[in-house]
Formats: sequence, C-alpha cells, structure tokens
Amino acid sequence: MASTSIPTKVGILSLGDMGAGIARLLIAHGFPVSTNCQGRSEDTVERARNAGVELLSSDLELVQQCSVIFSVVPPRDAEATAQRVVDALSGGSRKETLYYVDLNAVAPSTCKSIVALFEKARVPVKFIDACILGGPPSLKKANQEGGEAVWDQPSIPISGPHSLTSLPDGEKLASVLQLRSISEEIGAASGLKMCFASITKGFTALVTQSFTTAHRLGVVDELKLELNQMVPAMLTRGEKGVPGMPPKAYRWVREMEEISKTFHEEGGWDRTVFEGIAGVYKAVAEDGVLGQEKIGKRKRGTSLEDVASLMAEGLELKKKKTE
Repeated sequence: MASTSIPTKVGILSLGDMGAGIARLLIAHGFPVSTNCQGRSEDTVERARNAGVELLSSDLELVQQCSVIFSVVPPRDAEATAQRVVDALSGGSRKETLYYVDLNAVAPSTCKSIVALFEKARVPVKFIDACILGGPPSLKKANQEGGEAVWDQPSIPISGPHSLTSLPDGEKLASVLQLRSISEEIGAASGLKMCFASITKGFTALVTQSFTTAHRLGVVDELKLELNQMVPAMLTRGEKGVPGMPPKAYRWVREMEEISKTFHEEGGWDRTVFEGIAGVYKAVAEDGVLGQEKIGKRKRGTSLEDVASLMAEGLELKKKKTE
C-alpha cells in the first residue's frame, strides 16, 4: 500500500546557483521547496521560479510552513540569515522543532556563534553543521523507460548531534542529498570545508596571479607550454577553475577570510596567506569588467587567458590612478 504521508516541506535561503540546484534536486524527488525572495534581485526571483520553488512573502511564512531550512548564502550573510530565522521564530508561534542546516562556507568558530544565536533565543531549532564540496546538483541523465534520473551531485558532509533522519521521511531526504555524518561535533563539517576550499580556491587564486603576471611579462604561451609538459593536470585544472571564478569572486573574499580565521584558530597558523588570497578575489570582484560577470550570463573572462588579460589591464589602470 502506497504511503499517503505528506512529504517534508523544505525552505531554502537563498536561491543562488547552488540553492537553486539543491531545490531542483529535491523537487525532482517529491519534496516541495519554498523560499522568501522579498527584497532579492529579479535574477533570484526568476531562478526560483524556473526551479519550481514556491515564493513566500516573509520569513515568518517560511518558518511556519517548513520543517527544514537550508541556509545557502554568501559567507558574509551566514550569521544575518540565521538571525532572520531567529527573529521569525521568536514569539513562540511555532511549537514543532525546525531543523536548520547551515551549508555555508564559514569557520568552525563562526558556525558555533550561529548556534549560539538559536540557543540564546530559546527557539525550537535543531542545528546541523554542513558543508558543500563540489558544484550545484545538475541533471545528468533524465528518466528513460522506467530507469531513474541520474544527477551530478556535490558531497555534503554534516556534523553535530542532530540528523534529518528523525523526520518522518528524513531517511529519504538525507539519501536524496547524500548527506554523510562525519562527527558528533559542531564545527567539524565547517572545518572540513575550510580545509578543502583552501586547496581548490587557493590554487585558483595562485593561477590567476601567475597568469596575470605572465601576461604582463609576455610569457603566457611559454608558461602554458611548460605546465603542459611537466604538470598537465595543473594546467587543466587552472583552465577550468579560473574562468568559472569571476562571478563568484565577491563571495570568495569572505570565504578566504574564514579560511584564514580557521587556520589561525584551529591550526595555529599566521593569518597572512589567506588574507592575501582574499585580496586576489577582492581585486577580481572590484575589476570594472570581471566584477560585472554573472553566472549564466557570461560575457568576458570565459578563458584563462582572458581573465589574465583583463586583470593585467585592470591592475595597470589601478596602479596609474594611484601614482
């Protein structure tokens, strides 16, 4: 006999590229998804509608209607987003437990400060520390004659004492998202993200600096030749990673600062390396051309060489203005 239970309704804040990908994946597996797009850009509203997400008019509606809220925002907005949910829950109109899954790229100490917001407000929330390793979920192969759809999905490790499996259909929800518990400790998943992103995004920043400088020196072709002969995998990674970075650079500034914080607080390292890398992404985000790039609406910086050329021009112009 088929189950007649109502599927868990999921709220997502907010519907950027990653949030929209998660929404499409959940909706494809029968989970209704809602968001509050009040005050957001028309691009975000359009993205939500295209993903089949229900648009609610307030955070209050979101916390009243959803059993789970996923926070998927730029790192700089992680604490403010949690505070929005605290404010919506304050007043005691909701009695049932709300699961709050923080998927943001923040330091363990930042994650713990977010937990403290919920604890101080004494609202009915079970907090799950989580992180996303990889790109947004995307449909790889549609249903074909009884076969299941195949999705490309990121890895989503979680940590802390709580799990979505406590929900009536939580096992299915956790399975669809491929959640994987790595620790009972809050901060473990966030820390893993910091360590992972330091390598992947740190590398992208180094390649950006290297090729921008090589462009100024007139040796880009020689640099590519030597890399291709000696470390071809690095060249391939750079040619893929650097062009994909400009629309995300503004987000990555704070992420690099959170990595710096993590490595200082948890690892005992000096802050300078990743504060410097944050500066690389700040320069890209503030560039007059690359800083205007949007995901899905790309015009410039779609190759490693073009990013290097534009950054070389932009930095030279910036230098002249300060002289």
